[in-house]
Amino acid sequence: MDQPTSCLSHVLIFPFPVQGHVNCMLKLAQLLCREGLHVTFLNSDFIHRRLLSYTNIHLSYKQYPNLYFETIPDGLPDDHPRTGDRVVDLFNSIDTVTKPRFMEMLIARRFSILDRPPLTCIIADGIMCFTIDIGRELNIPTILFRTISASCFWAFFCLPRLIEAGELPITGQSDMDTLLTNVVGMETFLRLRDLPSFCRASDLTDRGLQLVISATQLTKSAHGLILNTFEELEGPALAQITNNISKLYTIGPLHVQLKARVATNIKLTCTSSSSLWEEDRSCIVWLDQQPFKSVIYVSFGSMTVLTRDQFMEFLHGFVNSGKPFLWVVRPKSVAEDYQIPEELLEGTRQRGYIVEWAPQEEVLAHPAIGGFLTHSGWNSTLESIYEGVPMICWPFYADQQVNSRLVGEVWKIGLDMKDTCDRVIIENMVKDLIETRKDEFAKSARLMTKLARKSVSENGSSYCNLDRLIKDIKLMRNGN
Repeated sequence: MDQPTSCLSHVLIFPFPVQGHVNCMLKLAQLLCREGLHVTFLNSDFIHRRLLSYTNIHLSYKQYPNLYFETIPDGLPDDHPRTGDRVVDLFNSIDTVTKPRFMEMLIARRFSILDRPPLTCIIADGIMCFTIDIGRELNIPTILFRTISASCFWAFFCLPRLIEAGELPITGQSDMDTLLTNVVGMETFLRLRDLPSFCRASDLTDRGLQLVISATQLTKSAHGLILNTFEELEGPALAQITNNISKLYTIGPLHVQLKARVATNIKLTCTSSSSLWEEDRSCIVWLDQQPFKSVIYVSFGSMTVLTRDQFMEFLHGFVNSGKPFLWVVRPKSVAEDYQIPEELLEGTRQRGYIVEWAPQEEVLAHPAIGGFLTHSGWNSTLESIYEGVPMICWPFYADQQVNSRLVGEVWKIGLDMKDTCDRVIIENMVKDLIETRKDEFAKSARLMTKLARKSVSENGSSYCNLDRLIKDIKLMRNGN
């Protein structure tokens, strides 16, 4: 006999409306649905339209009759670029437009309609902490999901201490290579230049800086914190976080956890892309023709914007390296118009392949890939770790500066190229990664891959933590 809907758990998942955040939170939605929970996924109108345009999302999610999609405005016009250099605009519009609309939707019980149970809890993006107070007012527990690394979250958590100690703000006289002494557990490797990009504001009243400080401190008042990482990867940072936040769920890498669990159920064999651009699968055909571990894959993610000069430095470096390269150049990801110089055309034709967007997980798993030149976004970093692909890191903003330092200095699975964009350095790093030091990096990468795979296997740390999260959500339904 079917249970009445009032006896079922119903989770509202509410991501910050950009590609990387939507990507991993959609995977969590699938995982929760697979375990019998009802999930409403609240997306911005803009993001949802792009998902409908470029993915088979509704076809794939027919497997999950307990998954529902709702939309909410993000407050920006459709022609706004929504890139990393303009992300403060998104913060502001969410505060003025999305926040009051979200409150109205909850008060009207918009998400508890038809055959859906009442909301058990909210899982909200960790930089939208207004959900905590709104949830508390309506007696709905809120769990926050930070889509950044644990190490970056801990660096954010320590910002008040850095300011009090005089290590921030950064001024024109600051030595960017100075080791920081007030991020506990990271004193031996974290430099001023490795702090998240928001920390480079010379004015401590900067809107972006203040937002990440307040959002991180407010995490302590949430019902719990979810991180897309695993204990074996970021143990020291997680130990510090646990001292300050009692309910912590490390459940990553989520993209692998989803594949592993879905594969065990013959009724649920399909997962959906959550790409906001059309994936050009011709690059897979091109990769099939390349030698084993010979190609450098290049992607700067969904938010990075290059100058024309930076684009040209990268192109010169790739062509001059003599190595095959697959480069994702997202529409409008270069700030100015450009034309490939005549002297680079032949080398680009012979060894390069440029697409607007690629099926990244499949690309990184391809045997022809020998390295990944990345913006060091956390999803990309985890995907590369899982596939054992060494990285060259060129971070753009947010958490990416911390992640690139971990790759180069702590995990030793690549090279950190932050704050430089020079064709000679790019050429030499590509050669180092693909040729000179390939065995060194491959050995470290294989170890990390082994740890990642163990964490999401049955009885692994992330596998058990996801089970604990699901159990705790079901207990919330009973008022505990």
